[in-house]
Amino acid sequence: MYPENLKYHSEHTWVKVEGDTAYIGISDYAQEQLGEVLFVEMPEVGDEIQAGQEFGVVESSKVASDLIAPISGEVLEINEKLEDEPEHVNEAPYEAWIVKVKIADAEELEGLLNAENYQGALA
Repeated sequence: MYPENLKYHSEHTWVKVEGDTAYIGISDYAQEQLGEVLFVEMPEVGDEIQAGQEFGVVESSKVASDLIAPISGEVLEINEKLEDEPEHVNEAPYEAWIVKVKIADAEELEGLLNAENYQGALA
């Protein structure tokens, strides 16, 4: 349910690291709690996001929820597919990344949870 190759933030976002870049999305737990995702508000390419700060919003049939950045970095790309198909977050939360960032501080990754610890925090 929680892929081992990802790092997790307590605010239910995940990070997939590839070299000096990272993909960020929301966890299966988060999409389940939100219900049907209707809209994903994303930052602009070139924006700086800061660990622990809001970088977007996910709106669902139940609620609008802030997206909290697990790490800091410059937004290199947004997942444009989510503009037309926000429900992809529900269908495949670990494929439906929201932003790709250039990692500003690799040490921030050390403060994130592994899959086992994230799952334990949910219990």
